[in-house]
Amino acid sequence: MDLNANFKDRAAVHSDQEPWVASPMKGVDRRMLDRIGDEVARATTIVRYAPGSAFSAHTHTGGEEFLVLDGVFQDEHGDFPVGTYVRNPPTSAHTPSSAPGATIFVKLWQFDMNDRQQITIDTTAETPKPVQDGIAQIPLFEDTRERVRIEIWDANTPVNVTDHSGFEALVIEGSFAEGGETFTSNSWLRLPPNAPLNAVAGTDGARLWVKSGHLAETPSAPNVAN
Repeated sequence: MDLNANFKDRAAVHSDQEPWVASPMKGVDRRMLDRIGDEVARATTIVRYAPGSAFSAHTHTGGEEFLVLDGVFQDEHGDFPVGTYVRNPPTSAHTPSSAPGATIFVKLWQFDMNDRQQITIDTTAETPKPVQDGIAQIPLFEDTRERVRIEIWDANTPVNVTDHSGFEALVIEGSFAEGGETFTSNSWLRLPPNAPLNAVAGTDGARLWVKSGHLAETPSAPNVAN
């Protein structure tokens, strides 16, 4: 299955306007944002766990990165409330579930295959660091391939980025306007390398999950031999 799989094009999904699609596990539904591959896929997805639902035990051969958007996500390693950012590197394994229910933004098969760093950050407990007028950041991860952070844009702040190797953002709170569209909570935007970002934060500002630098090489379907 290919969805928003041309990484040379701008892609946008206002996920709250999209229907939930059932996964193979009862009580676990998905809204797909981009995807390359079949049963095993490089994928960016919003996943909803109904209260009391669970997914079978599995290994993340290509790594898993997620941000908890609602509720409490759980596995044998702990409870992860709203705002928790987690990186489970390649070869990691778990049995996910949620007793109270949860919604997560998750990315699969998008790691350096040699990465073995596990990260858990409560982004709600971190103090944003100002980086320029009207913009602050909470660093989450950085290596030679990508940089991940939470960005907080003050109300009505213009945000312009031109020199990048791919830009991707999910709205957590608030809104912004870009390309003639308004991006509100759970809206997602992906820009190809060096495509200008000319955005303006909404009247209540915006809190975003942001990744950049990760599209310097055109993504492809997972090599399951890895």
